[in-house]
Amino acid sequence: MSTGYDLVIKNGTIYNGLGTPPILGDIGIRDGLIQSITKESLNEEGARVIDAEGKWVMPGFIDIHTHYDAELLVAPGLHESVRHGITTVLTGSCSLSIIYGTPLDSADLFSRVEALPYEPTLKILQEEKTWNDPEGWIEHLESKALGPNIASFVGHSDIRAHVMGLDRATNGSRPSESEKNTMIKMLKEAIQAGFLGLSTMTNPWDKLDGDRYRSRALPSTYATWKEYRWLHSVLRKHGRVLQSAPNLNTKINIIGFFLESASLFFRKALKTSLISAADPKASPWVPLVFGPITRLVNNLLGANFRWQGLPCPFEVYADGIDLVVFEEFDAGADAMHIADEFERNELMKDESYRRRFRKDYEKKFAPRIWQRDFYDATIVACPDESLVGMSIGAVSDQRKIHPCDAFLDLVAEYGKGFRWKTVIANHRPHVLRDMQSQPTVQVGFSDSGAHLRNMAFYNFPLHLLRMAKNNPSSEAFIPVERAVQKLSSELADWYGIDAGKLEIGARADLALINPEGLDEELDTYAEAPMPAMNVQRMVRRNDRAVTATIIGGKLAFAEGKFAENYGEEAFGRFLRAGEDNRHPTKQERKEDPLAATA
Repeated sequence: MSTGYDLVIKNGTIYNGLGTPPILGDIGIRDGLIQSITKESLNEEGARVIDAEGKWVMPGFIDIHTHYDAELLVAPGLHESVRHGITTVLTGSCSLSIIYGTPLDSADLFSRVEALPYEPTLKILQEEKTWNDPEGWIEHLESKALGPNIASFVGHSDIRAHVMGLDRATNGSRPSESEKNTMIKMLKEAIQAGFLGLSTMTNPWDKLDGDRYRSRALPSTYATWKEYRWLHSVLRKHGRVLQSAPNLNTKINIIGFFLESASLFFRKALKTSLISAADPKASPWVPLVFGPITRLVNNLLGANFRWQGLPCPFEVYADGIDLVVFEEFDAGADAMHIADEFERNELMKDESYRRRFRKDYEKKFAPRIWQRDFYDATIVACPDESLVGMSIGAVSDQRKIHPCDAFLDLVAEYGKGFRWKTVIANHRPHVLRDMQSQPTVQVGFSDSGAHLRNMAFYNFPLHLLRMAKNNPSSEAFIPVERAVQKLSSELADWYGIDAGKLEIGARADLALINPEGLDEELDTYAEAPMPAMNVQRMVRRNDRAVTATIIGGKLAFAEGKFAENYGEEAFGRFLRAGEDNRHPTKQERKEDPLAATA
């Protein structure tokens, strides 16, 4: 008699995502849901069978910080994430979403901040934008052949620019009482539609693109704490999440985020997720203080505060001067302001500019994320191949000039043909392990879909698994089952989405991992064309580590290849915060009690 299973995974080491030790067994899947998890052999009749002997079977991973908003419209399979076992991605990060804004406003908001090509981004938005509200955006997404499941924040910059106009939203103007009420209404509308909450931004480095208001900071950075609190009160009332970033120039406003998250024992705590938990070379003291202070705030003030952090070295690449860290000082921001590469390279030759650049570079006590050490920056590509493999500092020694002059000479001569890399954080393995084991650190901040030529953290979950697998006996670290939990159910439960667990009746989103593939290959990167963007982006290729990715019970990726129908039919869906697997109808959503309080 047929069991009716569509898919059977047999002989796997099964981690359920809940932090309990694994079992050796089989999983039966039917109609997109897990129907059986057992140590006994399942009837395979009529089913597609995957033999997972020697493999780890676990919930698909959740990527909590991406900028896939535009890419979803033209390449909804999000192949680079799915090939690494990710089955759910969160969009709308850093105050940026494409829910309300015009295509032009959205392109101005996204492109420079997230290092996306401006014209292709604008073209995608102009061709695709048909919606005017959160529900319309969800319906548009669900008309696409979604690969992974999608959940989303609504962006404060998106809301603020739409209500006030992009000019007033970025010139220091304050919203009127009517505009305040409209912003609150829009946030409630997004929450009612099932959005995770609100993303904001207070770091002034993030700048507008385009030629209307170029180099102004994002709209969200111009808001006062009073404005933030209007919106926080909505999130607090409905138990939704605030995602944000501190002012990296001063870092002092982190205290404000702590206090906003705190319940202070007379109100609901505000779920707050902030970027980023890191071990920066420029500030090696940071890991010593952020963990204890966060635990203190959560335990004594009743906060619900988390940091996002990557479980791998924060390695960045740059074509010439195209790298976000140059936004952190005036001379670098002046260069980034110039869109034309020829004009920018001419600036590199100007002696007065070079003196300003060197002065900024050498400031001892200026706030910084980049360590500003050209001896710690390796050339990886250059028309003068004799320089490849050298540090920029070594080139300066060879030419007997200051490292800044060597760098500016190389940019002026070769432009984007001069490519280099450096590690700005997470360079000390023992410190990284300690951070990642802390319960107040969420595994994430991949920035997937952004910084196409600078970063490629698509495989971040595999780094945590490798860390757990290779745990040195001399240092305590989390076991594999706890690492799996941090990558799945812990995130799903905190953000309020139905994902991240291998249980009977759960949606069948799984990753099959070959532990033997968790090796040094994770540290290498490749390049591949990005759909509709006319750019070769940095990617990862760790197909030996990820045996298969299953989304909604369907085999999306296996043995280095995507399913034939992948990209043509939907595998994932939009996950509404607080909802389960029943796929509730629009009428059921309207009848939700949240609608009455909105």
